[in-house]
Amino acid sequence: MLIHSAGQLLTLAGEVQRGKALGNLGILEDGALLIRSEQIVDVGKTADLLAKYPAEPRLDAQGKVVMPGFVDPHTHLVFAGDRAAEFEMRLQGKTYLEILQAGGGILSTVRATRAASVDELVQQAAERAEAMLKHGTTTLEAKSGYGLEWQSELRQMEALLRLDSQGILEIHPTFLAAHAIPEEYRDFPSQYVEQICEVMLPELRRWWIRNADARPLPFVDVFCERGAFTLPQSRRILETARELGFPLKIHADEFENLGGVRMALELGAISVDHLVKTSPEEIALLGNSQTVAVSLPCTPFGLAEAEYTPARAILDANGILALASDFNPGTAWCGNMQFVIALACRYLKLTPAQAIAAATINAAAAIRQEKRIGSLEVGKQADILILSVEDYRHLGYRFGVNLVEHVIKRGKVVL
Repeated sequence: MLIHSAGQLLTLAGEVQRGKALGNLGILEDGALLIRSEQIVDVGKTADLLAKYPAEPRLDAQGKVVMPGFVDPHTHLVFAGDRAAEFEMRLQGKTYLEILQAGGGILSTVRATRAASVDELVQQAAERAEAMLKHGTTTLEAKSGYGLEWQSELRQMEALLRLDSQGILEIHPTFLAAHAIPEEYRDFPSQYVEQICEVMLPELRRWWIRNADARPLPFVDVFCERGAFTLPQSRRILETARELGFPLKIHADEFENLGGVRMALELGAISVDHLVKTSPEEIALLGNSQTVAVSLPCTPFGLAEAEYTPARAILDANGILALASDFNPGTAWCGNMQFVIALACRYLKLTPAQAIAAATINAAAAIRQEKRIGSLEVGKQADILILSVEDYRHLGYRFGVNLVEHVIKRGKVVL
């Protein structure tokens, strides 16, 4: 298929974009690209490609924006139930941590998710994934973390593999048993850490090799935060995961700076996520690393908080900045990466071009997929959006509407 006559073809060609280089969209006006066997095989001017491939089936972009599909590198897609009542509690003055300590928050979702079957989890998550696809997300990362005991965590991992194999949306799983201390271990958190390290992680590796040996090992994540896992507990879990060969991620500095970023960098984490309270010293360290800083602006927005990731400071330090939705039932029931971009422009002070790069090529780097997806280049997977507008700056400028007109996944028009 030859997609032609794009008013703006955003190639984002080249490497992952660090620091002040963020925002290079590689715009080709009146651009075109050729897809064969799920891959992009040529990119150029419309006149040149129409002449070069006169017999190809064609899709006329009609002067509109053509760009890579969004990559969402931090979601909590699989869960049961909802937490609408807690939203009302926060409006009445309760904080996120107060609700968590009272047995609500993550623990509320844990109770509902433990009671759900794999089929129920898959059905509910598939509906959410379809909505995300309609808004332009073609690849996402998704975590377990609402079971907090082995069988429930395993059901979530199984659901993620089933969703990836059955659906159009491409899913990269993360194991997040270290999301919260379960109620049965409330007075013995060190015992739960031992359960994760001595039982869950080794068993996960064995299970994965039996059931998904063709795929790389999933990420292992930990919520390093007051009320969740301390810095020493987080280190114990991540070091164990690293010894078993798992790639690492971390939730850090959402509410307090505990030193999680520094630790994650020492351990070679692929990404560090949230980063609202990250210290200037750790931001400087990020700038000298290959670890991706993932900002989740829907979360402080969902909590009606004033502080967001200090994105400009991360860019000034030459860091690699990505954007994600943090789709979850408690603080950010929003999987629309267009809205994430709109928030990033307003609260992270990114330009639309910077936000688009952070939501595509840099977001792909946050899940180790930047060589396959995230840009429109020869040899890459053909994950492509055609927007209903002629100027990319409408992403960020407009919000509350869906600007995606066509979604192409692995070279096929799926929406």
